[in-house]
Amino acid sequence: MTTANTSFIKQVTVAGGGVLGSQIAMQNAFFGFNVTIFDKEPEKVKERIAKLMPIYAKFYDKSPVQAQVITHAIRYVIDLGEAVAQADLVIEALPEVLDIKNEFYKALASVAPSDTIFASNSSTLIPSQMVEATGRPDKFLALHFANRIWVNNTAEVMGSAHTDPAVFDSIVAYAKAIGMVALPLNKEQPGYILNTLLVPFLNAGMHLYANDIADPQTVDKTWMIGTGAPMGPFAMMDIVGVNTIVNISQQKAKTGSKTAERFIQKLQTELIDKGRTGFEVGKGFYDYPNPAYKDPDFLK
Repeated sequence: MTTANTSFIKQVTVAGGGVLGSQIAMQNAFFGFNVTIFDKEPEKVKERIAKLMPIYAKFYDKSPVQAQVITHAIRYVIDLGEAVAQADLVIEALPEVLDIKNEFYKALASVAPSDTIFASNSSTLIPSQMVEATGRPDKFLALHFANRIWVNNTAEVMGSAHTDPAVFDSIVAYAKAIGMVALPLNKEQPGYILNTLLVPFLNAGMHLYANDIADPQTVDKTWMIGTGAPMGPFAMMDIVGVNTIVNISQQKAKTGSKTAERFIQKLQTELIDKGRTGFEVGKGFYDYPNPAYKDPDFLK
């Protein structure tokens, strides 16, 4: 049975080098873990890592040379077998689509070492929805990070009924070892803690926008003035990423929600088709790096 420490976790493979995947890789690298990123488009991932490097260097008080050495040590691999051959832990950060994740885990199970732990960074799905595909129910659980993880350093740890308690405790210890505040859940909960609180808030914004009750900027302004919050639901959606919001909304649309269908259509025509997919690309509901909601006049 695995001991509840991180001494055996040295090699970490992150599957998926998107917004969160690239951040997870950087967080591991800056805390001394050997990191491999598995992604079919390594050049795009390298661009994300390059943008993150000065942010991480400043936040963790590293010189440009030190930061360059750390980030240059990250490996980029497009073959799954090679990417996980030495992995002690694989963190899956793929699109929030159950079929994509399950197909990935089936492929992963066939090439990963038998003692490798699998962890999903899913924000809404629960381990029991994927556990069968992993082929190792005792070594599978969820490890959910929030966006901008160097600042919003939460790490929600959620197992299934099959997860070995020692594996669970080891991942809690590992999360702390990479600078996270580990937040263990006692049982499975769609949305974990953070998104159980956040998603209804975003859904309320979706309802107002999809049904033409108010435009995104007016919704955000109302929330910010009324509560003193630094941003509203649509600014948060930009940070999460518009494509991720669409993937999550599609799950709601499958239940027959006409509001979700209208919301997806509006995001597609008003944002995605125009290349406005959120903070990462510099434009979404707002234009960055100086979005309107940070202008004092926005709240007048």
